[in-house]
Amino acid sequence: MTATGTPPIKPQVAVVYNPIKVNLAKLRVSVAAAESSAGWPEAHWFETSEADAGQQATTDALHAGATIVLVAGGDGTVRAVAEVLRGSAVSLAIVPAGTGNLLARNLQLPLGNIDTAVAIAFGGTDLSMDVGVASITSADHKTTEHVFLVMAGLGIDAQMIANTNSTLKKQVGWLAYVDAGVRALPTLRPFRIRYSVEGRTDRPAHVSSILVANCGLLPGNIQFLPDARLDDGILDIAVLQPKGVFGWLMIWRRVTWENGVLRRSAVGRKIIERTSSTTERVMTTLRGADVRIVLEHPQELELDGDEFGPVRAMTLRADRNSMIVRVPA
Repeated sequence: MTATGTPPIKPQVAVVYNPIKVNLAKLRVSVAAAESSAGWPEAHWFETSEADAGQQATTDALHAGATIVLVAGGDGTVRAVAEVLRGSAVSLAIVPAGTGNLLARNLQLPLGNIDTAVAIAFGGTDLSMDVGVASITSADHKTTEHVFLVMAGLGIDAQMIANTNSTLKKQVGWLAYVDAGVRALPTLRPFRIRYSVEGRTDRPAHVSSILVANCGLLPGNIQFLPDARLDDGILDIAVLQPKGVFGWLMIWRRVTWENGVLRRSAVGRKIIERTSSTTERVMTTLRGADVRIVLEHPQELELDGDEFGPVRAMTLRADRNSMIVRVPA
């Protein structure tokens, strides 16, 4: 009861779900049990479609009075919902149902357990996080703005997404991206860019890929950018400039051995310091609240695994603490 004796207003959950990714019958049973246990009103349900990745469904959910939007789907559905919720006071809860589930991994949410994920929506706590905002100039000179929650990628990263075999993806999950990456390597051609971090002097680079991250954990528990944080108002940038197969092996060694193992101990960190000059030649890491990238020739772009086609330029920035997400209490 409030001080005036009026019962507190109960939260209203809206479920935005991707029917291709979700076991709808099981999800409905889980949500019904959770809302009954919490004594909350019956949830509203909104389905995504081929024409609507989730933006319109989320808009409809807000119009219906949602205070928590539970999104059940993959990274693309989560990103679409976040585009609408960004800057609002409405919480985002996630039932991971995709291949990568990148944001869910970085938030340490349960994967493959609908009941536990739904329980967090109803009984978890709110956490503020940053949202990446990308202003993109396409190959036909049109400018649009989109959000990303985990990572934006130019070069082999985007080609890997585009080349992923959908059948293999259903069979082996995120390992299909590894297959796509291996197939993309023989045809990979470095490209020229100019980039500027936080308005500083432009720097030229000849790269195979450039990635801009809001958080750094990838499938397989790979710490790609271990300093990346979801709530620091900073984007972490990786400029990849490998020369041949040996260069890619050095990058692989860095993200698996150095980031995943050596960083955990003081001795390991000293080893990294002594060998950093070698790895920095193939993978340069930078940090800043924003970065501007201009390409000599258009290159493919991906945001959280969604393809955006070839782009000529883009400005990416961190919109600090502009999203509320539900995490375990």
